[in-house]
Amino acid sequence: MAYRVLILGASYGSLLSTKLLMSGHHVTLVCLPEEADLINREGTIVRLKLRNEPEPRLIHSQIQPGKLDACGPDEAEVENYDLVALAMQEPQYSAPPVSALLNQIAKAKKPCLSIMNMPPLPYLKRIDQIDTTALEECYTNPSVWDAFNPDLFSLCSPDPQAFRPPEEGLNFLHVGLPTNFKAAAFPRAADAGILETLERDIADIRLDGNDVPVKLRVYGSVFVPMAKWSMLLTGNYRAITRGGPRSIKDAVHSDLEKSQKIYRWVDQMVQELGADLVDQVPFEKYSNATLSLLNPSSAARAVFSGAKNIERVDKLVQHIGRQMGRSLAEIDENIAIVDEKLAENRISEQDKT
Repeated sequence: MAYRVLILGASYGSLLSTKLLMSGHHVTLVCLPEEADLINREGTIVRLKLRNEPEPRLIHSQIQPGKLDACGPDEAEVENYDLVALAMQEPQYSAPPVSALLNQIAKAKKPCLSIMNMPPLPYLKRIDQIDTTALEECYTNPSVWDAFNPDLFSLCSPDPQAFRPPEEGLNFLHVGLPTNFKAAAFPRAADAGILETLERDIADIRLDGNDVPVKLRVYGSVFVPMAKWSMLLTGNYRAITRGGPRSIKDAVHSDLEKSQKIYRWVDQMVQELGADLVDQVPFEKYSNATLSLLNPSSAARAVFSGAKNIERVDKLVQHIGRQMGRSLAEIDENIAIVDEKLAENRISEQDKT
């Protein structure tokens, strides 16, 4: 059976869409008009290295068994889809056309799978130990999530590292670290069944007989996607420094002892919430993986490009920790740096106007 999937966000979202298209499903990407026009004309291209092959493959959407199209947020016909995936950065959902589309999705009661780093509030409401009302200040506009039923919401950890190279078009994505998407199952059996089918279909994909990396893995635990939090606070947000951006590799390896302290503190917090140790990624495995991450994180690139708002998983973890009576000075110090740089960007923007 071919499912119809609506994906909000055509940059990182094109990685998931490519895997769905390769397994015969139909995808609509919601994006800016310029992106939509290009994708509808030429499709998308994902550059991905297969195991044991010296050069990466270029995977074109137009030759896949599934069908792809793109549209703006005001053109999406929500009722036509079986599943919605959220692949934009959290601040982008505050834009009026996007927030209006979110409201339509919530009213249509469509199952939503977030592949954002920042977990939307409806997902966190599935966890009894968390007071979500105290977390609203971590979000650009928390009200955009008010209409959603938590039972229709799940989270997928965006572990694969991918970005749009500046020299390429808006329909191009390069995958630097082809790890797996880790999704928590939906509470309702019918919605969970959609994810399980997609998981099997993606696992069966082959190119010239070769396995294709970046799988979708579905887990029964609501905490599995939170394994990404320790990585984000250890590497991604520490790529933001007062002096400028640095690579994730440098953020982690410039002070391995400090990195390990932050990583294990976040892991322990998530375990106190209810996560199983076996679902966490060991620090040694993570630190080895970052040796290949030679660019600044998307958060660092955004901050030093003048962004006034970014996804604040760092602040979210800090606030949840405080609810549990936990804190770590090293995390608080880096959050203060990020707050400072964003405040500078807002002042600069005001000066321009």
